[in-house]
Amino acid sequence: MENKNGKPTRKTKMENKKEYLFTSEVVSPGHPDKCADIIADSIVDRLIMEDKNSRVASEVFVAGKHVVIGGEVKSNANLSNEEYEKIVKEALAKIGYDGKGAFTKEQCLHPDEVDVQVLLNQQSPDINQGVDQTDGEIGAGDQGIMFGYASSETADFMPAAITYARMLCDKVYHYALNHNQKLGVDIKTQVTLDYGTKENFENCKPQKIHTIVVSAPSTESMDIKEVRALIQGLIDDTGLPTELYDPKTTIIHINPTGRYVSHSSLHDSGLTGRKLIVDSFGGYAPIGGGAQSSKDYTKVDRSGLYAGRWIAKHIVAAGLAKKCIVQLSYAIGVAKPTSVSVDTCGTYTTVNDNDLSTFVSKTFSLTPRWITQKFNLDKPSKDTFLYADVASRGQVGQSDYPWEQLDELEKFEALK
Repeated sequence: MENKNGKPTRKTKMENKKEYLFTSEVVSPGHPDKCADIIADSIVDRLIMEDKNSRVASEVFVAGKHVVIGGEVKSNANLSNEEYEKIVKEALAKIGYDGKGAFTKEQCLHPDEVDVQVLLNQQSPDINQGVDQTDGEIGAGDQGIMFGYASSETADFMPAAITYARMLCDKVYHYALNHNQKLGVDIKTQVTLDYGTKENFENCKPQKIHTIVVSAPSTESMDIKEVRALIQGLIDDTGLPTELYDPKTTIIHINPTGRYVSHSSLHDSGLTGRKLIVDSFGGYAPIGGGAQSSKDYTKVDRSGLYAGRWIAKHIVAAGLAKKCIVQLSYAIGVAKPTSVSVDTCGTYTTVNDNDLSTFVSKTFSLTPRWITQKFNLDKPSKDTFLYADVASRGQVGQSDYPWEQLDELEKFEALK
């Protein structure tokens, strides 16, 4: 269609445009915000492993060479400042800030220069009286809303863009850990998917990987061409689905500014709870706004997310919907959720959202105690899960987490 001047109309241009793009990003454990999360959850692990009834709501701020730990703790595990400092330095070393790489003390954080401040207080008894109840029930450690999500786009029922961004980030990060004379561990990845149309997006049908962005620090001696060739090889070796990724047509940006040498908290401060979308569903679903890392299992910001994800994953895995959002809400000191809702975004098959919401509410109590016992949240260990590992890998979407197990699928499949 042409206008009176013989030029294509706006409508024609829009009709020819067959793209519908959606992007998710991921950061590695070496990103300063993730360092803060991992340190905070290393503290949670230590306290709960020594006293499973520990109540923790700490925050960690990483800036320059300084690590500040603040917040509230109630625990029979009485750690000294020296023990907290040891936890911090061991966490940073495991992340990759161990001083053994080729980066100078001006370019990257070194463990021997870290200064740790501990500013922890006792948890308020006003909160505790509602959490630890006389009948053995656990009241919610705070009020708030949580969202779980699942999608049929990938085998783990996670949305595609964040799944592939995580795969890329893991690939580059683990290379950096094993080749610290070349790359540093403060890494970001980003994947843009082209769904072709909004209808495909709504029905979980990505068409191709449109754009990939990878930023990873390299040692000063490496030429940018060498860095880009190295990372391109890692991208190609990540195992992205061949039906979506074509290295000849996918737009790829590797260290797009060119030089990226200086990194870590020396050049970008970090704080707990600033990577909630990275930790959850990559922007495909709402988030409650409360952080998971730094909190014990009675804090429903953490346990409610796990329960919501578990329910949503069961609904999609059972074939009841192509995608699903589950919202939970709680009142502080009250065990039962104040609301439970299921939204399948118009993709349900045999059972509508009203009936799914009723089924979930009646079948699962979803109290903090039920969630804790279901997923053994008061028993972190090297043999099951560690909260610090969860902070490192993402709060949801990893098949080995207890809240990712499809252990009650028959109950959901019986609804069909």
